[in-house]
Amino acid sequence: MVFSSQIFAFYFLPLALAIYYSLYKAPQRARNLCLALLGYVFYGWVNPKFIFLMFGTTFLDWLLSLVIAYSSWRFWKDWKPKLVELPRTERSKCQRTALIISIVSNLLMLGFFKYFNFFLDSYNGAVLAAGASQLHWDTFFRVVLPLGISFYTFQSLSYIIDVYRGDAKAMRNFIDFSCFVSMFPHLVAGPILKFSFLADQLEKRSLTIDKFARGSAFFMLGMAKKILLANPCGKVADTAFNAHSIHPLDAWFGAVSYSFQIFIDFSAYSDMAIGLGLMFGFVFARNFDAPYRSLSITEFWRRWHISLSTWLREYLYIPLGGNRKGKTRTYINLMVTMLLGGLWHGASWNFVIWGGLHGGSLAAEKALGDQHPYFKLPHLIRGAITFFVVQVGWIFFRANDLGKATSYLSSMFGLGPRSANASLVSGLIYKPYYLLAFAVAAIMVWFVQDTWEWTQNFTRRKAVCCFGVFLLAVVVLVTQEYNPFIYFIF
Repeated sequence: MVFSSQIFAFYFLPLALAIYYSLYKAPQRARNLCLALLGYVFYGWVNPKFIFLMFGTTFLDWLLSLVIAYSSWRFWKDWKPKLVELPRTERSKCQRTALIISIVSNLLMLGFFKYFNFFLDSYNGAVLAAGASQLHWDTFFRVVLPLGISFYTFQSLSYIIDVYRGDAKAMRNFIDFSCFVSMFPHLVAGPILKFSFLADQLEKRSLTIDKFARGSAFFMLGMAKKILLANPCGKVADTAFNAHSIHPLDAWFGAVSYSFQIFIDFSAYSDMAIGLGLMFGFVFARNFDAPYRSLSITEFWRRWHISLSTWLREYLYIPLGGNRKGKTRTYINLMVTMLLGGLWHGASWNFVIWGGLHGGSLAAEKALGDQHPYFKLPHLIRGAITFFVVQVGWIFFRANDLGKATSYLSSMFGLGPRSANASLVSGLIYKPYYLLAFAVAAIMVWFVQDTWEWTQNFTRRKAVCCFGVFLLAVVVLVTQEYNPFIYFIF
């Protein structure tokens, strides 16, 4: 179930709000239980079997967090107050073991579901290339990727690591922790919220008209961005990337359209998630901050998918040593972090190359230093260079395989194969509706306030605007068959 679908917008969400607000005067835990159950219904809508997977990992991490908090495998014998906060002191062997079990079990689960097919195909390709066909592994077994497993795994891991570090309190009540993991607004595509950010809100939060109004604005604007802009840009990108032969100008148009699609699609989902959170009384963190206006790759990663970049920095880059162990180690840490960040997005060498491109760019900018002449160039030039690097990276992100990525890049620079059929692509992608959506997307990406800033001061005029674009999006949604969501595959 996706937010930008009729079944969610007109059936699930109204029913969920009605049930939740009927518990307005009920204890906070009853509302948490309601959200947790709604999250499991939402998650299991397509494949109910995966509910057991999420419940199992949630329950295991909850138990292990209590072992860490009480430093005992028999924690129930010392049932302390509701929330337990560890002092920042030496950890016992029992606590370290519980942390290792949690990390290993979560990563093994993520690795199996996400990378089994990838490693199997890579192994078979390698042995065939080496002429050792007798070592080829034939199996009918293929792994289906559970929806949103990367997001809720990272979220659960952040909780248990924070408890171990003493940065968060362990939750004694399973209902509250389950609500944190399975809350449907951010369950399958983030934002990846730290437990410490939501801990107090899980205990106490308010339902106000102002929150609901701003939340509704977030949701309506997100829906409009997704349906009216991301989807038509996606159609152009799909047509261009699926073409066997394409002219350079058409290839650039398709590539930039994909850049618009992936940003608007994902930021729209984040807008809707933030809006839904507000409707249920939660305040989530900002997840995008006009990333294509960045003047460097370093700045880009401060603005793009902020919750993921924060997670990678705090739970991978800094533990690896960050910038505390010399320049060479800093560059290595940046590269390792981004390579693993690329693999997190998907089991493909394309994602490894994408991560390597960004890791190398981050390391290069760090090596140059703030005083290098490059950083004195006009903002327009630096912004264009940054967007070009990001654009090249998106080619590998979008292409089905490495061969298609290199072929498409060649076409962009006039080095690709030419055929008479290439002209047909132009007739498919330069339709007035697609050109209009592309132009509006460009204006929104580079010149207009984003949803977070625009809704800070919410007026009646803005409310009318939100309703207008939302109704237009609903009309288009009813007639539109093309409605993918990119980040569901991650």
